[in-house]
Amino acid sequence: MITLTNISLNLKDNLKYQNWQQADFLKEVIESLQDGLLIISETGELIYANASAHHIFHQISQDNYHQHKLPQAIWQICELLLVSHNLFPDKLLILSDEISLDKLKLFRVRVKLLNLAKFKYHCFLVTIENRYESIRNLVNAEVTQYNLTQQREADIWSLYRASYSYKEIADHLYISINTVKKHMKNIHAKRQMFLESQFPTGGV
Repeated sequence: MITLTNISLNLKDNLKYQNWQQADFLKEVIESLQDGLLIISETGELIYANASAHHIFHQISQDNYHQHKLPQAIWQICELLLVSHNLFPDKLLILSDEISLDKLKLFRVRVKLLNLAKFKYHCFLVTIENRYESIRNLVNAEVTQYNLTQQREADIWSLYRASYSYKEIADHLYISINTVKKHMKNIHAKRQMFLESQFPTGGV
């Protein structure tokens, strides 16, 4: 027999199921992000960190990596934002800084102070972008666009886009500067051909 009580219970169960599905979906999305995402209490307690954040922690902390310990370099940025918030409590502040270990390990950190009604204290929302990984993704697209068929060209272009000098590229790949220059000349020629094909000049 169908009653109002049964209908009400079924609706509640469906809503709970939908909420669980939404929570699982959001968690899966957050865990799949390339950027690190974490939530930190104003006392420095690590409340949440996705898989990418832990991977970045490992690179920043190296031998001192601990799964539940926040790297000091990140906490210092949070502390600076908290000081700024105390000086300007009515302003929405977002602080951005970079942590550089070397040219292949450069992380852009953005910190925002959250003041959520459900929480008694402030929390920090932190995103960490691995700048080199972002450059690598861009380079992969450019390698295809510019038709860089040789692996050496792709390697050289990747380092060049990461702001390596010709000498640094040569040292990193154990080749001569002249070889780097030769490959770069070919790369720029292919790049120019691509740009001209995309943006032709002259009339029809």
